[in-house]
Amino acid sequence: MTSWFTSPADAGERLAAVDYLTDDGITTPVFLAAALGKPLLAEGPAGVGKTQLAKAVAQAAGAELIRLQCYEGLDEARALYEWNYKKQLLRIQSAGGQAWEETHDDIFSEEFLLERPLLKAIRRTGPTVLLIDEIDKADVEVEGLLLEILSDYQVTIPELGTITATRRPYVVLTSNATRELSEALKRRCLYLHLDYPSPERERDIVIAQVPGIAASLAEQLARTVATLRALELKKSPSIAETIDWAHTLLALGRSDLDAATTAGTLGVVLKHASDQSRAIKDLGLAPS
Repeated sequence: MTSWFTSPADAGERLAAVDYLTDDGITTPVFLAAALGKPLLAEGPAGVGKTQLAKAVAQAAGAELIRLQCYEGLDEARALYEWNYKKQLLRIQSAGGQAWEETHDDIFSEEFLLERPLLKAIRRTGPTVLLIDEIDKADVEVEGLLLEILSDYQVTIPELGTITATRRPYVVLTSNATRELSEALKRRCLYLHLDYPSPERERDIVIAQVPGIAASLAEQLARTVATLRALELKKSPSIAETIDWAHTLLALGRSDLDAATTAGTLGVVLKHASDQSRAIKDLGLAPS
């Protein structure tokens, strides 16, 4: 597979150009996933930029993003393909005296095939990023469905045969580590652990993502969010929520994150009443 990036440094520069800031620990596996033709499994807490990484790779490479959002109960019909049964039934009813063998071959053809994300990504001839999002939320059976695709970049449809990718997609799987993934799935992937960024990098992310924000305010936000994440919370603030907080302060016309402003806008980053109470107590804030 021809690399989408010429080097890890090139990957970092091109991702930065679309406002996704990285470090060597991210750019190296991003580069190698393309260079080796291997899926990239990005694992870590919710809200650290795993999904955004796939979107940024697609944007940086000028590729189409195809997303499979995983959930409990996801099956082959929603992930891979299914047949248009209503259209098939109409075709059978209109067949008249045609022999069943002829009708069978007719209804199990391209005309009646409904592509779902996995098959669509395999069949595309243009550059494609396939995002399999939150794979840990899907049932174990879905992992088995993925093994052929992630190993050989092909899909077997009994009625049509094996469809092999003419151009391999760049595959990103994300996991919040809510359950352990199978060794068979992990073996087929490169692994990238994403955690919350350092305050310095989060400051830079806020500056890149929020036009017009002062560097000093971005610094205050990043430091405050880092402090919040160090508390025993039900749900730590995500990077996206830090960015939302920055937009909130700009909308309110605030240039400083003082105690009153922090207390009054905690709902942007903390979504549990107990978390807000703990933050107010531990940070010494007056309730709003």
